[in-house]
Amino acid sequence: MLVEGKNVLVTGGTGSLGHAMVRRLLTGELGVPARITVFSRDEAKQHEMRLSFMRRSEATDDIIYRNSTQVLRFVIGDMRDYPSVVQAVRDTHLVIHAAALKQVPSCEYFPFQAIQTNLIGTQNLVRAVRDNRTSVETVIGISTDKACKPINVMGMTKAIMERILIEANLESRVRFACVRYGNVVASRGSVVPLFVDQIARGGPVTLTMKEMTRFLLTLDQAVDTVFAAIRSGRRGDTYVPRAPSARVEEIADVMIGERGIQKTFIGIRPGEKIHELMVSEEECYRTTERDGYYVICPMLPELQSETPASALRGEYSSEVITVHAKELEPLLAPYMAPFAGAGRTA
Repeated sequence: MLVEGKNVLVTGGTGSLGHAMVRRLLTGELGVPARITVFSRDEAKQHEMRLSFMRRSEATDDIIYRNSTQVLRFVIGDMRDYPSVVQAVRDTHLVIHAAALKQVPSCEYFPFQAIQTNLIGTQNLVRAVRDNRTSVETVIGISTDKACKPINVMGMTKAIMERILIEANLESRVRFACVRYGNVVASRGSVVPLFVDQIARGGPVTLTMKEMTRFLLTLDQAVDTVFAAIRSGRRGDTYVPRAPSARVEEIADVMIGERGIQKTFIGIRPGEKIHELMVSEEECYRTTERDGYYVICPMLPELQSETPASALRGEYSSEVITVHAKELEPLLAPYMAPFAGAGRTA
């Protein structure tokens, strides 16, 4: 098994993805790890996360929680601080690098903060792994569809983050690879929790513009993509899931249902795209298919182990709508529970 008896480090492990990643690692589906280290700078979130796992019962479906108190370790630190990164990677075998500034408007208003975390933090990780005697075998960087033809600071820094990790393969025995995916349905800062809150308060539901589209993944589908990269990713690969895409207004309509709640269009936010891309037109010619995922092969010729048979004829864009109201309903149903059946019109 891939992580059986090994030490795993999840940077940014208190975020939505990090929490889901830890939960799935604890189930043992990749093998039972000896230790999982959650590395982040937010002590409050670490405390909440620690308590949430301690309160789990052995009788839950995720039976590996019986060992969570022994397996889980929480470390406070910042990717910007090189010594703390060095300390975190020591005796680690697998690094899942999820630490980042991810909110598009925040990165627009504080671009250098995004550079420090997303770029300098990633370079600190590469340097810590490369220049010290560590046990690291694999590093998987978590990227975003906004890194594809980026127009905002968050996407620009994530695009360069991908290149930093891919280039790291040239001077290291460690396997560095990336995962790139779209909006996670229930992650902090995403549109679905916002709509839930606005509907619960009776509206209005705020939308940017009618044309806007987005890819949609559940947290578990995001974790599945990371696990696929761990299982079969090659040095410099970027894994991309096949994700449904929908118009944001139709997402809102499905969530509002028959409730008499108004929609308000407020205009596009700073740095926001109308449509998202997961694979650009330039990348599609070096994109292959592996285990049900698109895999963007590295641009650097030194890392090209194969000549990929292109799995795409053009860019992979959310503009190509694949799900409508009926298909959206089961995807969104779990997040409607707080006000299910309430506030409906006659």
